[in-house]
Amino acid sequence: MKQRKIPLRKCVACQEMMPKRDLIRVVKTPEDDILIDLKGKKSGRGAYLCGKVSCFKLAKKSKALDRALKHTVGPDIYDQLEQDFIRVEDEFLSSKAEGVDEDES
Repeated sequence: MKQRKIPLRKCVACQEMMPKRDLIRVVKTPEDDILIDLKGKKSGRGAYLCGKVSCFKLAKKSKALDRALKHTVGPDIYDQLEQDFIRVEDEFLSSKAEGVDEDES
C-alpha cells in the first residue's frame, strides 16, 4: 500500500516546519473576523502556530500574524486570541494525543 504524503506547514512564529495536524490554525474569515480554527475547515486566510503559548507570544511580539494574514491585527484582537489560545490549548493537545493513538492502531 502506498504511503500517504503528510502535509507540512510552517509555524509563523518559530518558522519550524511541522505536520499540519500538529499546528493550530488562526483564520481571517471573509467577514474580517480573526479566530482560532481547530478543525482547519473554516474558509478564509489561515496562519499556523505551534501549540505552545511561547510561540503565540513570539508571534504577538513580532506581529507575525499581521504578515501571515495580510491584515492588521489590533492589540485587543491579540489579547482575545491569547485567551482563546490558552483555553483551546488543552483541547488541542488532547486531540493530538488521540490522533497519535489512532495512528498506532
